[in-house]
Amino acid sequence: MSQGNTGVTVQAVNAHACPVREVLDRVAGKWSVQILVAAAHGPIRFTELERGIEGISRRMLTLTLRNLERDGLVTRTVHPTVPPKVENELTPVAHELHDTLQRLTDWAERNRVYVAEARAAYDAEHRPESLDA
Repeated sequence: MSQGNTGVTVQAVNAHACPVREVLDRVAGKWSVQILVAAAHGPIRFTELERGIEGISRRMLTLTLRNLERDGLVTRTVHPTVPPKVENELTPVAHELHDTLQRLTDWAERNRVYVAEARAAYDAEHRPESLDA
């Protein structure tokens, strides 16, 4: 579709798409998804998240939680105890997002065999010629 036919400029499309892409990049990130899933069943402490999310560093967990809090997806509550008890909890909008992620996960589970078979068929059909010899 040519730009002249619609009257919509590339700049106008990017101005709208950029904020949407930014939100999707944040919530679809590897660590964000795992944190949202882990915190879906109620308040969770930092150390519980750290133990429950394989491969995440303390720094990455801290940064991701901070970004999720900034985006309004996680609330951080510091309880005045010694030592301080800090809990992270999903906001209502994050629970809505979790429902969407759950549907996506369910889809992936239902279709994982289909995708594996499609990959194998594609790979067999598109094998480099050097392997055929």
